[in-house]
Amino acid sequence: MVNLMEYDGLCLFLLFVCCRHVCPVKVGAKGGFSHQSRMFVVIWVTLFTSVRANNADPAQPNGMRKHCQQDGYCVTLNDGVVTAEAGLCAVIPCSFKSAFTSSKIIWYKCEALKCEDSDGVFASKESEGRVSLLESAISKKNCSIRINNLIASDSGSYQLRVEGRGPGEKYTYTVAKTNLSLTGLKQKPTLVVPPLTEGQQTTLTCTAPGLCSGSPPNITWSWRRGGEEDFTITGNITGFHTENLTDFTQRHSSTLTFHPSAEHHGTNITCKISFTGDTTTEETLILNVTSIMKECGDHFGTIPWAVAAASLSVNVLCLVSMWLLWNKSKKVKPNQEDRTYMSLQKMDTSPEYDVIIQNKHGKVRTARTVGPRLSEQISLSNQ
Repeated sequence: MVNLMEYDGLCLFLLFVCCRHVCPVKVGAKGGFSHQSRMFVVIWVTLFTSVRANNADPAQPNGMRKHCQQDGYCVTLNDGVVTAEAGLCAVIPCSFKSAFTSSKIIWYKCEALKCEDSDGVFASKESEGRVSLLESAISKKNCSIRINNLIASDSGSYQLRVEGRGPGEKYTYTVAKTNLSLTGLKQKPTLVVPPLTEGQQTTLTCTAPGLCSGSPPNITWSWRRGGEEDFTITGNITGFHTENLTDFTQRHSSTLTFHPSAEHHGTNITCKISFTGDTTTEETLILNVTSIMKECGDHFGTIPWAVAAASLSVNVLCLVSMWLLWNKSKKVKPNQEDRTYMSLQKMDTSPEYDVIIQNKHGKVRTARTVGPRLSEQISLSNQ
């Protein structure tokens, strides 16, 4: 089994032999080929390499494309650029096919157009412990790698090489490379603050961005009031939590438990995430603490007014009731038995006149009085 360099060299040698025998040329005084011979070789080499380089399947919707260098040797990589943010992690998807049973996978980080001259990323001191295969079973032909705690030097091109156990079982897939591009950390932590009430214990939660399974980030909490410096609140309890989502993804978060007080109202709470390589990101929110006195006032501050309103309502009802009763008593006609009639009847023009009184029992009394004469007859009733 030959590797790629041996295969290319053999192809070029056969091409040269064919050219030598099929198209004989004159040799110059110094034993070199003529100009026509050199041009013929260059043209055939260009055609040969271009055919090999274009032996690729159409790109899939996820950007993956299958490239084959020769029969039995193919690699499927992301045909575009894998982008990631510093401090987080990146996954370079990959699968391969080889004519021999592979027992080792090597990834090279290409530097200045050279790949195999450098150490593999798994053995590099710079990336030691940060780069790993997603699938440890090489027999599954999965060559995908994960790079944790990304730093600026991780950007660049990566090339795959597989090796077997037998002699000559080595093959480097030069037909395709995958590119990793790093940007600054743009994601911010997720800070959750529930409603805060003075004196009631509460818990804040801060979740780090990214789902990397590398080194856990450092999460810190701080308070600040206006333009003052950060200050620490005594009696708070912090906790760090890691949630395993898949075999290679995790979610990291921190909780802060404390008893809010009036002095916390209007202060800034900041959650800061620090990743390996001095990469940091943070999120800040303003605390809004509800005072107990205000809450009591909201519930009980209206009681005096309610009592006064109720008292006034009772007084008004009493007055209205008394008025209605009094008004009703005026309109009620007396019973026939209870009536007493007094009849004043004008008799004549003399200063004396008769007064006739009849009570309920029908008794009539007549009296004569002296005084001005009445001009008309009137009746009085008494209950």
